[in-house]
Amino acid sequence: MKWSEICIHTTQEAVEPVGNILHEAGASGVVIEDPHDLVKVWDTNFGEVYELSPEDYPEEGVIMKAYLPVNSFLGETVEEIKEAINQLLIYDIDIGHNKVTLSEVNEEEWATAWKKYYKPVKVSENITITPTWEEYEKVHEKELIIELDPGMAFGTGTHPTTVLCIQALEKHLKLGDTVVDVGTGSGVLSIAAAKLGAQHILALDLDDVAVKAANLNVKLNRVQDRIDVKQSNLLEKVESNPTLIIANILAEVIVKMTDDAFGCLQPGGKIITSGIIQGKRSFVKDALIKSGFEVCEVVEMEDWLAIIAKKPE
Repeated sequence: MKWSEICIHTTQEAVEPVGNILHEAGASGVVIEDPHDLVKVWDTNFGEVYELSPEDYPEEGVIMKAYLPVNSFLGETVEEIKEAINQLLIYDIDIGHNKVTLSEVNEEEWATAWKKYYKPVKVSENITITPTWEEYEKVHEKELIIELDPGMAFGTGTHPTTVLCIQALEKHLKLGDTVVDVGTGSGVLSIAAAKLGAQHILALDLDDVAVKAANLNVKLNRVQDRIDVKQSNLLEKVESNPTLIIANILAEVIVKMTDDAFGCLQPGGKIITSGIIQGKRSFVKDALIKSGFEVCEVVEMEDWLAIIAKKPE
């Protein structure tokens, strides 16, 4: 089969929404070439450090690559992708150059080229994310391993917003917590919650592709006994009262659900929100406070932040 590589020159701010657009269009894997990775200080307390070549990265902005099958619908699909990316401007998301190019690759190149970008990464004190095809052994007894198949999922689980959420889970989740993961994507946060000791997790996503991807990764990590993955628009399918809510989604979507989150959380329960760029800090924080939450903590990584808030007891 022949594949077409769609290449989009955008911004770091637009990485997650553009990634979602590409997956919704049928892309089965996304490569992100971000020059910030070249100067990032990596945690070298364990494992290997992989050398990155500046030649693989743009001088500015972020290059996103995805792979679509060459068929009679390709032209229409590309136009739909372009239109969806332009629609991000409505949400004040900077899409940068927004230059879109196409090139043809054969199946063998597509199947292997993007894997060089994905290696085991320690994302918190005790959690390491690794692709399913990599051999990886625990460095210490308490280390928790999450295996992901990014060929079916929304990224590799190492984007700053995901890392912030996992670190917040490690700090705020208590043994036996009941959790709702809104916009689960690959299911990585639900899996992290299960491995950290949550009793039950409800993983929700509006996209049926995400539901399938999350179910696959949940089974790969053998935590299907504690995670239910369902298709849902935000908190519509929540019938119980969780002790913790995770929402790693766009700031504009978070503010729409803060009232519902406050209403369904148990007293003393917490919400971990991310997917928030620095410029939207007050936007989300004010919405949480207006709904009745007390802000506990704001943590930052690169241009992103996570806000953790609590429902008074």
